[in-house]
Amino acid sequence: MILSSVRAIYFGGCRNAGRRFQHNKQSPLLRQWLLRRGQSSTAAAGTVPNSATNRILGRWLLGCSGLVVGAVVLGGVTRLTESGLSMVDWHLVREMKPPQSQVEWEAEFSKYQQFPEFKIMNRDMTLPEFKFIFYMEWGHRMWGRLVGLAYVLPTIYFWRKGFFTRSMKGKVLGLCGFVFFQGLLGWYMVKSGLEEKPESYDIPRVSQYRLCAHLGSALLLYCASLWTGLTLLLPAHKLAETKRLLQLRRLAKGTGGLVFLTALSGAFVAGLDAGLVYNSFPKMGERWIPDDLLAFSPTLKNFFENPTTVQFDHRVLAISSLTAITGLYLFSRRMVLPRRAKIAISLLAAMTYAQVGLGISTLLLYVPTPLAATHQSGSVALLSLAIWVLTELRKMPK
Repeated sequence: MILSSVRAIYFGGCRNAGRRFQHNKQSPLLRQWLLRRGQSSTAAAGTVPNSATNRILGRWLLGCSGLVVGAVVLGGVTRLTESGLSMVDWHLVREMKPPQSQVEWEAEFSKYQQFPEFKIMNRDMTLPEFKFIFYMEWGHRMWGRLVGLAYVLPTIYFWRKGFFTRSMKGKVLGLCGFVFFQGLLGWYMVKSGLEEKPESYDIPRVSQYRLCAHLGSALLLYCASLWTGLTLLLPAHKLAETKRLLQLRRLAKGTGGLVFLTALSGAFVAGLDAGLVYNSFPKMGERWIPDDLLAFSPTLKNFFENPTTVQFDHRVLAISSLTAITGLYLFSRRMVLPRRAKIAISLLAAMTYAQVGLGISTLLLYVPTPLAATHQSGSVALLSLAIWVLTELRKMPK
C-alpha cells in the first residue's frame, strides 16, 4: 500500500513537471509561431478565392480588354492605310523578327510583288513605302501576340495559386481559346486578299465576310472580358425588382444589341469601302432611298455585297441605336437609380450623339484616315458604356 502510494506521487509529479516544461517552452515565442502557422494554414484552406483575389482578377481582365481595344483600333488603322496585305505569309514565331538587312527587305518586297495588290494597285511602290505598310501590319500582328500572352500567362499563374472558382475556370479557358481562334481567323481573313481573281478587275481586298467575322470575334472577346472584369470589381446594387426596372433592363439589353450590330455593319462598310459612295447626309444623293439599293440579284446579296445597301443599312442601324439610347436615357430619368447607374446611362447617351456626329463627319469629308479611325474607336467606346450600363442594372446573385 505504501509502495503504491509512493509510485502514484512519483509519476504524478513527473507528469506535472512535464506539463510545466512544455508550457514554459511554448511561451511566448513557440506559441506565436504556432499561432502564425495556424493562421496561414487557415488562410490557405479557406480564403482563396475571396474579395481580394476577385479585385486582382477583375483588374487583370480589364487590362486584357484594354489590350483588345488596342488591337481593334490598330487593325482599323492598318486597314485604312491599306497595309493589311503587306505580309504574305504567317509564322507564329519566325515573323516576330522583322527584316534587318537590305537583302532581307528586298526579299520580303519581292514576295509582296508576286501578289495581286502590288500588281494591280502598287506597281510604282518603292521599298521605303513598302516598309511603312509592312511595319503597320507587323505591329498589328505583334500586338495580337501580346494580347495572347496577357491572357494565357496570368491564367496559368492564377490557376496554380487557386484564385479561380469552378465557374471562373470555365470562363478563362473560353477566353484563352477565343484568343487563339481570333489569331487563326485573322490569317484566314488576310488569305482572302492574297488570292488571284482573274475574273475580277476590282482592287484587291479581304473578304468583307471574313473581316466581319474577325471584328465580331474581337468584339465578343472584348465584351466577355469587360463584363467579367466589371462584375468582379463592381458589387451588384440591391434594386427592388419592380416592373419599371424589368422594362429598363430589357431596353438596356436591346440597345446593347443594336450597338453591337451597328459596329458589325461597320465591318461591311469598311470591307467594301462603302463610305466612299453617297457622301451626303441625311439624303443619299438626291434621294432618301437611292435607286441602286437593290441592284444586285438575288436580293439578299445586296445586304452584304452592294456598297450602297451596306451604307444604307449602317445609317439605319446607327439612327436606330441613337433613338433607342435616347429613349433609355429619358426612361431612366423617371426612376430612382443608384448614382453609378445614372452616370453610366448619361455617358452612354452623350457618347452616342458624339459617335453619330463622327460618323456623319467621316462620310461628308470622304473618309479621312484620322477621322475614320476615331469613328471606329468610338464604336468600341460606345459598346463599352453599354456593357457598363448592363453591369450596373444586373440582378443580385442568389
